[in-house]
Amino acid sequence: MELSQLEVFLAVAREHRFSRAAEKLHRTQSAVSQTIRKLEDELGEALFDRSSHEGVLTDAGQVLFEYAEKLLNLRHDAQESLAELRELQKGKLVIAANEFTALYLLPVLAEFRRLHSMIKITVQRALGSRIPDDVLQHSAELGVLSYKPEEPRLHSVVTYLDELTLVVPPNHPLASAKEVSIRQLGAESFVAHIVSSPYREKVLQTFQRYKTPLHMGLELPTLQAIKQFVAMGNGVAFMPEISVETEVARGELVRIRVRELRVQRKLRLIYRKEAGLSHAARAFLKVAEAVALERGGSYRFQRES
Repeated sequence: MELSQLEVFLAVAREHRFSRAAEKLHRTQSAVSQTIRKLEDELGEALFDRSSHEGVLTDAGQVLFEYAEKLLNLRHDAQESLAELRELQKGKLVIAANEFTALYLLPVLAEFRRLHSMIKITVQRALGSRIPDDVLQHSAELGVLSYKPEEPRLHSVVTYLDELTLVVPPNHPLASAKEVSIRQLGAESFVAHIVSSPYREKVLQTFQRYKTPLHMGLELPTLQAIKQFVAMGNGVAFMPEISVETEVARGELVRIRVRELRVQRKLRLIYRKEAGLSHAARAFLKVAEAVALERGGSYRFQRES
């Protein structure tokens, strides 16, 4: 039983004559009769009372009429829903990110929401080390990383260039300096993130190379907590530059260059190679590219694989 057969069946049932149904469908009467006969043979039931010239439905025909309407209405609904997805009038997108990489997403999300407000987006918090697996296992369609994944099944696009920066409170003795050396930091008390990373290792190695002690007396669970604690005058911290732009602009924190330490991080959007992206995900990548072209600076859109 095919939907095209049901369309013919409904036309005959509604028009009450095979001839009128044929005119409505722009088909010959014999073609309509053959379709109904084939449908009846497949179902093993007569659908119309042939003794009547009015196309009267049999009991079996009345039962099929109700289901045929439902099926064709469902097809119509499915077609409309698919059209809405193509036109970005509905749909959803899940993106995996950690506290740091989610900061890159904010201006891109704002522009995406402005253009495609009907798409529901969920930014799912995850450990950076877990994000490639989340994408591969379909827990998220896109991911944001601060490293290049060693996974051949993933595409990656560099979207932002961030740098690790030293921040101090405005009343700190070093706050007036544009640049300091590693050795000048040997007496400072550092506030660190509780989650270790390759970038912390680079900082540790640099201090060791210059035979300078690194005092990390406190670890906090979020970037926001670290910023607030430092702004209160409780030590100094190495922070992702993107995470302190607002506080530096307000004068709540002071950013200082460290002569011997320059650690850059490329942020990347990743997605599965073998999977066709949803309309929402393709639109998000287009918006990310447009934001990079408009903003420039640290924003970019460079495909790696």
